[in-house]
Amino acid sequence: MPSFSEIPWIAEHIELYRSDPEKAHMWDSTPLGGPGPLPTLLLTTTGRKSGEPRSLPLIYGPAGDSYVVIASKGGMPEHPLWFRNLEARPECELMVGPKAVSARARVAEGEEREQIWRQMAELYPPYDDYQKATERTIPVVVLDPIG
Repeated sequence: MPSFSEIPWIAEHIELYRSDPEKAHMWDSTPLGGPGPLPTLLLTTTGRKSGEPRSLPLIYGPAGDSYVVIASKGGMPEHPLWFRNLEARPECELMVGPKAVSARARVAEGEEREQIWRQMAELYPPYDDYQKATERTIPVVVLDPIG
């Protein structure tokens, strides 16, 4: 199975983020059945086995000065690899449109998680379906800027 970054539409989004981050920021999800333009960031983690940088565009929302992403993997039974990388090494790099941000990841719990989940499911309703499709609790990841 190819890595997510090798899937053609994801590879194209990564390349667009590197060449035209302003354009890549608001991603048109309609060709894939989504609700229209969605805010995306480019998350770069460090591979927990390879030690190599791994980048992936993700839908995000704001949480104060931080950014939030959902480790849904479309409701699959296991966590996405980018989340596993953050568990091993929470420091990461973000591109939020043209803005470069160094961040540290943490998993939201309790009321914070519930509030962010509602916010993100409003932005992208399939998240609720993804949670129903899996027995795991889908992690809500807060990316707190550092430095």
